[in-house]
Amino acid sequence: MAQGFVIAAPHSGAGKTLVTLALVRLLQSKGFGVASAKAGPDFIDPVFHSKAGSAACVNLDLWAMGRDAVIARAHETSKNAELLVVEGVMGLFDGADDGSGSTADLANALDLPVILVVNAAGQARSAAALLHGFKTFRSDVRLAGVLFNRVKSDRHAGLLYAAAEEVAVAPVGFMKEDASLAMPSRHLGLVQASEYDDLNAFIDKAADVLGEGLDLDGLLGLTQGLTPNAINISRLPPLGQRIAIAEDRAFAFSYPHILSDWRANGAELCFFSPLNDEAPDPSADAVFLPGGYPELHAGRLSENRLFLDGLRKAAGDALVYGECGGFMVMGRALIDAEGRSHEMAGLLPLVTTFQERKRTLGYRSLTHSSPLPWPGSLSGHEFHYSTLSSGETGDALFGAKTSKGEDLAPMGLKRGRIMGSYAHVIAPSHQGSPA
Repeated sequence: MAQGFVIAAPHSGAGKTLVTLALVRLLQSKGFGVASAKAGPDFIDPVFHSKAGSAACVNLDLWAMGRDAVIARAHETSKNAELLVVEGVMGLFDGADDGSGSTADLANALDLPVILVVNAAGQARSAAALLHGFKTFRSDVRLAGVLFNRVKSDRHAGLLYAAAEEVAVAPVGFMKEDASLAMPSRHLGLVQASEYDDLNAFIDKAADVLGEGLDLDGLLGLTQGLTPNAINISRLPPLGQRIAIAEDRAFAFSYPHILSDWRANGAELCFFSPLNDEAPDPSADAVFLPGGYPELHAGRLSENRLFLDGLRKAAGDALVYGECGGFMVMGRALIDAEGRSHEMAGLLPLVTTFQERKRTLGYRSLTHSSPLPWPGSLSGHEFHYSTLSSGETGDALFGAKTSKGEDLAPMGLKRGRIMGSYAHVIAPSHQGSPA
């Protein structure tokens, strides 16, 4: 069984992802078999993880999947590894609106210790108060160590180490401040890994900087084995036997665990790039258009006739399902932030617009009466800045509630075997509390 730990932080922006990438690369360079996972409904960070290591990164979403599923998937992803590194989401105790599903809850479910990444810029002994609060806030979460980020000097590191030791939190390392290691963001998270000119060199540099201040033996001494594996878990069945999946910078938001489950269930997956004007495989009996950033490429997509005509032709025979960005492209048009209208596939009667940006964010409990795209109730997540223009009509795909059980307006549209919504489906709904 792999040993592991959870990388968490007091807040977003402290450097969790940078530290995780550096750790995965550094541990692998020293001969360790490393697996990684990402807490929550994140599409972007797991791709960085996979580039830093040598294996796909899995999402462990406690709210959406439930306790048994995150334990089972943690075991699956680490079965051939010595170490499992789990990157948290937001601040350690931040979760869904109902208060559940936090990184702390995940650490508790997996029975793994927490290493807290603290942005140390502008503080020294005050870090002791912060660590004391995070250590004592919940007795069922083990804050085992701290790793300081944005450290100015060796002297600064010494002051921070003394502060940590004052409250009995083990300092396991530090990263000195380095402007070249800044990770730029976009409105849905970090800029995608595919957009870095030389990502390997960036991660190597981060690993070198971390290596100068890491107490590797101290870190390894804090690791712990996972909670024993859970029983069999529910998984989403494949959309078809041969599934054409859009995959490029405009359509990058597919969950690895879902694709892996489809393959394990006997489905054949074939990928195509709408940005390169590729059509779905005409032999596919299902087409999946995942989310991403079609708004950044709307002009190019609208001119790609092979893609649009191929998608329209596929819709005559195959099931076509789109999520968020994919749902937008299934509509009649996409209006960009400058008010320009770009023709889309016209499979569903909707127009989406970015002219008046409105952030919509949160977990969703989804219900529907149709067996498509999947039977039963589902757990998902919604995060977008576009809105639907007025005048859309048709049958909604899902009934929806917030994580707190509050009713939302019905989501999405469907016409026979053509369907989509803003929701990213994560897993079949599970019974009981996710924590």
